[in-house]
Amino acid sequence: MKPNILLIYTGGTIGMVKDFETGALRAFNFNNLLKRIPELQLLDCNIDTVSFEEPIDSSNMNPTEWVHIAEIVETHYETFDGFVVLHGSDTMSYTASALSFMLENLSKPVVFTGSQLPIGDLRTDAKENLITSIQLASLQNNNLAVIQEVSLYFEYKLYRANRTTKINAEHFQAFASLNYPDLAESGVHLKINDSYLHRPNLNKSLIVHKRMNTNVVIIKLFPGISEVVLRSVMETPNLKGMIIETFGSGNCSTEVWFLNLLKKAISNGIHVVNVTQCAGGSVMMGHYETSSQLKNIGVISGKDLTTESALAKLMFLLGEKTSCKVFKIKYETNICGEMIQN
Repeated sequence: MKPNILLIYTGGTIGMVKDFETGALRAFNFNNLLKRIPELQLLDCNIDTVSFEEPIDSSNMNPTEWVHIAEIVETHYETFDGFVVLHGSDTMSYTASALSFMLENLSKPVVFTGSQLPIGDLRTDAKENLITSIQLASLQNNNLAVIQEVSLYFEYKLYRANRTTKINAEHFQAFASLNYPDLAESGVHLKINDSYLHRPNLNKSLIVHKRMNTNVVIIKLFPGISEVVLRSVMETPNLKGMIIETFGSGNCSTEVWFLNLLKKAISNGIHVVNVTQCAGGSVMMGHYETSSQLKNIGVISGKDLTTESALAKLMFLLGEKTSCKVFKIKYETNICGEMIQN
């Protein structure tokens, strides 16, 4: 039997076509998908579509919509063999990272993709991204999905979703996974890097987590950041978690006021996570003197997490009402391939 693949359209450039009379972009009717892209008929799978009632620009994506996507997967999980989520590229890494935590025991592919140019544009990247994403989602071996995790496909490469970040607003190669190898590469042949794929426990049923706590903040350190600004952020009512993007391998100012503010935040029950603001690499707290004090006061190591994944993991663990006693341990533990395990 042919695999059944469900396309989930949330919004974004990939779902737009140009009106050649006015030059304006308008939403594409995905019920006419095969007419627009007849090449899809060559794929060895059955394709169905579902769309957000009101597709949104990815700049308006939020945790409520993440739950909406997760619920669509949950509702159709037994009927379909794979899912392709069409999403605007700007916040795709945030959404895809979040879904990797929300879909526990996932054993079917959920492939995120989008495009830099609309599907009807002469030089569009939308067709290749869409066709190959569907093909990857439909791959099976002995009646089991080859891809069994949340992934992101863009410009000939399939990445683990929670390892991605958008690096370019103009190039077709818009995403990168700097701390984890590609899961697959599309060329004349599809090359699957089996040794890097996540393998879930197939004896466990899918669990969909729907509580994400948004009382969090991201602070990017910079030379000259002031005590007044930092204090005002940390005194935000109901703040539960804070991600600090530090320098290099997790280094920061050793000014007394800075460390005292972090100490106070942690003593008030705010979880403080340290991730590097570098595009690649890992936090190694204690490697330099400038990060040793963070380790000593109880700051959580984000290791090699991307900021997108760090944020999703923070919202997820807070949403699960994880106890303060074990929060640091759970955060620093690999859940779904999002961080190095050591």
